[in-house]
Amino acid sequence: MNDILQALNQPYPLREADIHFFRENGFAKLKNVFPPEILNYYGEIITQKVIELNTMHLPIEERDTYQRAFLQVMNIWRESDIVKEFIMGKRLARIAAELMGTAGVRLYHDQALYKEPSGGITPWHADQYYWPLETDKTVTAWVPLQETPLETGPMAFAAKSHLFSVGRDLPISDESEAKLQKALKEANFDHVNEPFELGEVSFHYGWTFHNAGANTTDKPRRVMTVIYMDEKMRLKAPANDNQQKDWESWCPGAEIGELIATEINPVIYSKKTASHVAG
Repeated sequence: MNDILQALNQPYPLREADIHFFRENGFAKLKNVFPPEILNYYGEIITQKVIELNTMHLPIEERDTYQRAFLQVMNIWRESDIVKEFIMGKRLARIAAELMGTAGVRLYHDQALYKEPSGGITPWHADQYYWPLETDKTVTAWVPLQETPLETGPMAFAAKSHLFSVGRDLPISDESEAKLQKALKEANFDHVNEPFELGEVSFHYGWTFHNAGANTTDKPRRVMTVIYMDEKMRLKAPANDNQQKDWESWCPGAEIGELIATEINPVIYSKKTASHVAG
């Protein structure tokens, strides 16, 4: 058990080339972030909690496009001490901070995204449409809990689209898929759609446009995500109803213009408290 906790918290050998790629392209994929035993151990517990907490029980053929894309369960860390160990791990959080160039990161929330067998596409969208956050210093770690070949629907990115303003007012939907597919193609953004090896993790800015294909296999695509924000992030006035809901759900008690320092938005990694860690 000590070895597992150590692997969750020890620094990852992030290269300057990785940081440069991330900031230029709005995403990065890093290999060997976690060994198989970490993903197997926590993946089993996360899957149990997804089954327990899932509230979507409609047959796939009766769901809309968003509902067909994945089962979505959030803030599992509050429902399981074991999952909390994973979410509070400093290895992922430190990568997020170093990629963004912040002194530290807070938790916005976690999110399991399980694309079921025969699950549909994930339409083009940018996550930060949903977030009432004052700056773009946000990043999502996308952690597949198994090897993720193309036929299972891995995350794909429009490279350099984190600076693209078109479509930032669109929630994930058939409309976002149609409009962004056209706009991103016309703007000549490269569509990076690649499989994920076991242990490979991607990181993307909140404003990076991304999508995923359908899962055409007979097994679920199991993914755990952690959304980080600058440890100095402040709440902004919500720009839409979804941001209002996110404020109430994921930043309860935070005030507009003030630091988001609620009990469910803890600092996970900060240089101030990790100066003794080498690397």
